[in-house]
Amino acid sequence: MNLLIQLMEKGYVDDDKKTTDVTSGFETSTATATFALYELAHHRDIQDKVHKEIDETLTKHDLTYDAMNEMPYLTKVINETLRKYPPLPMLNHICTKNINLPTTNIHLPKGTSIFIPILRLHWDPSIYPDSDKFDPERFNADEKARMHPYAYLPFGEGPRICIGARFGHVQTKVGLVSLLFKYKFKPHSQTA
Repeated sequence: MNLLIQLMEKGYVDDDKKTTDVTSGFETSTATATFALYELAHHRDIQDKVHKEIDETLTKHDLTYDAMNEMPYLTKVINETLRKYPPLPMLNHICTKNINLPTTNIHLPKGTSIFIPILRLHWDPSIYPDSDKFDPERFNADEKARMHPYAYLPFGEGPRICIGARFGHVQTKVGLVSLLFKYKFKPHSQTA
């Protein structure tokens, strides 16, 4: 949180040990960063690619919002982390009007509880082939264009999308950049 406040106030992040605390005040950003580091520790080739992108960007710029937007591979890594480990395994909504579901014979009356199985969508091999594999390339522009717009829902979608989605992305990026700029990660010998 301190890093984000500093970024907003100064437009950059100081390289001061007192201000590089990446502890998150929000469990979802912390979990996303943790799972990303876990996957990067197990996939050194991907970690090296992210590390190179961070190094190249930070040699040209300070750590700013614009600089983070110049890190498309890091964004893909975060998106793949959120696909594999979504913050919520399911969304629940209530139908606000009577509706007939298109291409089905199903009628949902107003007031019906609807559960959207995000984890099941994100791990569906017909949507994400080899879905247990950590593969940031799934989020290349051409792959995303082929994807159904509601096949990736880590924060929901539409008018009920999580209002903290952008903040969560930025917070996760700042934390990961701060760590990956200085350190390389590898799994402990007892880590699966």
